[in-house]
Amino acid sequence: MTDALTDESLRDPDSGSSAFGVVYRTYASQVLGYFKARGAEDPEAAMQEVFLSVLPRLNSVNGGSAGLRTFIFSVAHARMVDDHRRQSRTPARLPFEPELDGRENPSAEAEALERMAPGEIVGLLESLQDEQREVLSLRLVAGLTVEQTAETMGKSAGAVKQLQRRGILKLREAAAVKEYLRP
Repeated sequence: MTDALTDESLRDPDSGSSAFGVVYRTYASQVLGYFKARGAEDPEAAMQEVFLSVLPRLNSVNGGSAGLRTFIFSVAHARMVDDHRRQSRTPARLPFEPELDGRENPSAEAEALERMAPGEIVGLLESLQDEQREVLSLRLVAGLTVEQTAETMGKSAGAVKQLQRRGILKLREAAAVKEYLRP
């Protein structure tokens, strides 16, 4: 194929698209390999940029296949330098790790429970109905999800939510809890 890449064939206006096809088939895999070996962020896109730059200047290349090869790889090298510069300016991409994200705010109930002494919590929970006390103990103290609490108690998730809501409302009504909650 490189025999077809003479100065005359590259300058022939009638062979424009066919010459480019020969050039692309001859050098595309080599240019792609170069970008992969050099750690380009997107080797395929970089390779396409090279050939988009080479196409309009194809008829001005001298030196046959050797000159063309030199020209193609000089363009590829310039794109690689650009890629490395872009990568060095781009901040590092780190995966999101939810367990390390400290922006989560505790619920009002969790804050109130943290501020209260354990004896006060037990006293307040004793003022609730048995099922409400059980739900709040499992949800707020043990940290179970609604679904886990429902499974533990043999109830539906909706029933657990209702028991939790009613229990919290009853605790909010108690004067002992109001002093711990923010206005």
